[in-house]
Amino acid sequence: MKLKSLGAWVTPNQRLVLLVSLFIMLTGNITFLERVASIYSLELGHWGFLLSVFCLFTAATAFLLNLVAYSTFTAPVLAVFLLISSATAYFMDKYGTVLNDEMLINMLQTNVSEAGDLLSLSMVLRLAFLGLIPAILLIRFKPRSLGHAAEIRGMLFTGVLLVLFMAACIAPFTSSYASFFREHKTVRFYANPTYVTYSAVSLAGRMFKDQGEKIISPVATDAKPTEILESEEHRELIILVVGETARADRFSLNGYPRQTNPNLEKEELISLKNVSSCGTSTAVSVPCMFSNLTETHFSIEKSGTLENSLDVLKRNGVEVLWRDNNSDSKGVALRVDYEDFRSSAKNPICDEECRDVGMLHDLENYINSRPGKDILIVLHQMGNHGPAYYKRYPKEFEHFKPVCKTNELSKCSQEEIDNAYDNAIRYTDYFLSQVIGLLKRYDKSHETAMLYVSDHGESLGEYGMYLHGAPKAFAPKAQTHVASVVWFGPQFDYTLSDLRPYEKDQLTHDALFCTLLLAYELDTSTCMQSRKVIEQSHNDAMVSSREKLKP
Repeated sequence: MKLKSLGAWVTPNQRLVLLVSLFIMLTGNITFLERVASIYSLELGHWGFLLSVFCLFTAATAFLLNLVAYSTFTAPVLAVFLLISSATAYFMDKYGTVLNDEMLINMLQTNVSEAGDLLSLSMVLRLAFLGLIPAILLIRFKPRSLGHAAEIRGMLFTGVLLVLFMAACIAPFTSSYASFFREHKTVRFYANPTYVTYSAVSLAGRMFKDQGEKIISPVATDAKPTEILESEEHRELIILVVGETARADRFSLNGYPRQTNPNLEKEELISLKNVSSCGTSTAVSVPCMFSNLTETHFSIEKSGTLENSLDVLKRNGVEVLWRDNNSDSKGVALRVDYEDFRSSAKNPICDEECRDVGMLHDLENYINSRPGKDILIVLHQMGNHGPAYYKRYPKEFEHFKPVCKTNELSKCSQEEIDNAYDNAIRYTDYFLSQVIGLLKRYDKSHETAMLYVSDHGESLGEYGMYLHGAPKAFAPKAQTHVASVVWFGPQFDYTLSDLRPYEKDQLTHDALFCTLLLAYELDTSTCMQSRKVIEQSHNDAMVSSREKLKP
């Protein structure tokens, strides 16, 4: 077939698809290409394979766009992909973020304040010059359709050519591609827009299946108060603080050389040093930690059809209150009392933003109005939510200087990023000390305790990654190793000695479900193993105490 006749089979719309695919590959895949090049060094022997990868993924992008762009809809569809690709590229290039289905859920659940923290001049310029302006030009100068028959023929013919071209790219380097696809799967997550499109389709499918009225199935249906609980004079008062983006290795309680916990270090408590999160995002970790599903079996869809630990506690007479200074409870607190503290209408301590410590306002009235009741109060922090760490604490907590005062972390030095992040940790330290101070006022009337656990960690530039939300399969430890602190009042059923043997053990969010039920002396077969472990630890601690008292 002559070249001229070959061109006649490719319509102007298909040529536009090819041009846009090349544009996206050149402007929207910088991170992807950098990561490929980091694996296969830029030596002369690798140039052929690297060029092949570039051509292969350009063709794959063109194949995707060719499938969804048809006739008069070609230009509008391509315009949408340009906008998506430019936005995706910005977050990948700036923060090393992968836009998988979990990250897309986070984006859908992001409130205006959180979205504002991500806005910057460079983001606007990037989206304008590499997304919006090219999209407008596409719509303005879109080619004329040649009719249905010619357009369909062009789509089919172009699709076949692209498949043959991709095969030709792979053929000379089959052994290299076998290694690439087998050993470097995570690199493909940065291919733009193919992976974000796959994630969006996957999420849409999950959301479509999730339509309709949910039937909430009960869990731990055999849960019942123990005889000990029935005869107790004091009732439980526990405050569970769900932290945000707090890394365990940034707590001085865990050996961090900077003093980030000056207040907590004065308290009798235990920092659990090896706690791993269920996920790397709030949307996954928060519902997971309250679910009786283990991380292995957890899914957002499945957890949404089951009761969580708060439901079980409420069913058994515990007064449950959720106060939120974050985006929301991610579906956990739908059936318990819920209060939003993100505005001054409810939170009395607001400056640049509403502060976590404001969630303690009027809690004493809430507690005092429920005499003879077991109470669980959940406080969901704003904590260290990035990238604007400098906004997460009042000015008087700016202890480490200088700080990064922009959401464009790549423009700051590592010292400035660390300082801003560590200052926010110090504010969490202050907040937790205030929680303990409130609980101490009820030591004589209640069995008091505080449990703090962060939802996930945060990347602060390690391996070129920032923020969180990386797929769990290859997420760095910085995003999964979370801070957790436990404080017990003098009347509580368990002591710090019971917990101390597990201070350095590997623990996960999976433990929270049974931890809450056992704290309120609820017996259930679901938590039988957890109860045996705690009782054995308690007995060992009692024996140890008696041994120390012997002359």
